[in-house]
Amino acid sequence: MPPEHSTAEQRRSTWSAGARSKPRRHVVLALIVGVALTFGACAGPWHPGPHAKPPSSPETNRAWAKIDHDLAGFGPEVGLLAARVSPGGTCHPVHTVAPATARPTASQFKLFVLGALAKQIATGRISWDQTLTVQDAVKSVGNGPGSLQFMPAGTLVSVEEAATKMIEISDNTAADMLIGLVGRQHVEAQVRQWTAHASANEPFLTTREMFLLHYVVGLADRYLATPRDQRAAFLATSVDPLPLSAIASGLSVDPRYVDEIEWFASPADICRAFAGLQRLSKNSRLSPLSAIPTHEVGGIGLDPSAWPKVWFKGGSEPGVLTLGWLATNRRGQTFVVEAMVTNPDAALSPTSATELVALARRVFGLLD
Repeated sequence: MPPEHSTAEQRRSTWSAGARSKPRRHVVLALIVGVALTFGACAGPWHPGPHAKPPSSPETNRAWAKIDHDLAGFGPEVGLLAARVSPGGTCHPVHTVAPATARPTASQFKLFVLGALAKQIATGRISWDQTLTVQDAVKSVGNGPGSLQFMPAGTLVSVEEAATKMIEISDNTAADMLIGLVGRQHVEAQVRQWTAHASANEPFLTTREMFLLHYVVGLADRYLATPRDQRAAFLATSVDPLPLSAIASGLSVDPRYVDEIEWFASPADICRAFAGLQRLSKNSRLSPLSAIPTHEVGGIGLDPSAWPKVWFKGGSEPGVLTLGWLATNRRGQTFVVEAMVTNPDAALSPTSATELVALARRVFGLLD
């Protein structure tokens, strides 16, 4: 999310490893539009179900134990979910570590913006060809060249292009523009459908607001002292009018309020979001954009002959790393692997992302 993580974030944020070589309408938005007509199962208590854990061999049990041990070494707060996704879009856990505990998501929050946008397109309130205007007042930070952050004020982009950038390069400015277009209340409604932790995301922050709250000295404490039902008004009057340059004096590579001011979801919540997006992307009414990315993503190194279809979304900021994949194997079985790491007191190791990807690859090796 923040500038020091932007390059790695962009590498980790595509749905398809081959995304940039394909026409845009067959990259991210194939999935995006597929969400438009209906929505997946609503969030509720986390029930493993009678078939959640198939019989395991002692060797497999030892492998899971080693994964749990290694995950714990990433930080003081970790979560893991490896789940089989049913054809109806329900997540059935195979192996878990604190699957129902909400953690900071960093840029994985964009899954919920994606769902809310799709719903508005389904109702006809928004169209993919609708034009948005880049404005200095709504620009965010944390991305590199190619993001809307670096486009001149007055640049026109379509909803489709903004949505593509939001996922393909995890464009923060694009995400904020889409939150503004869809409406904060509609994103919050989507969060309520897909998570068991809706209140932790109200009001739902833009990335610009998050940066200002984290790095303008004293602003976070004032925000947290404000009753939750008055915080949206606080954002409008005391945060949104500030220039982004105000973050300069407090900018840090150390975590800032990540357990208090962020976007929050559990591994189970992220599985519901992935599963809902996958199930709904198959709707034939959206055939012009119904192509689904089918190549490996996220640098995880899965064998494409074994895992022909993989989606990915990750997120990072100081003290926070989240990596999630939805993958369908050659037998047509779909799994979600979501790993979450938080250290509210210190930045994570520079190698954490690479090492967590390697751990996730081991998880997939126990699922196929």
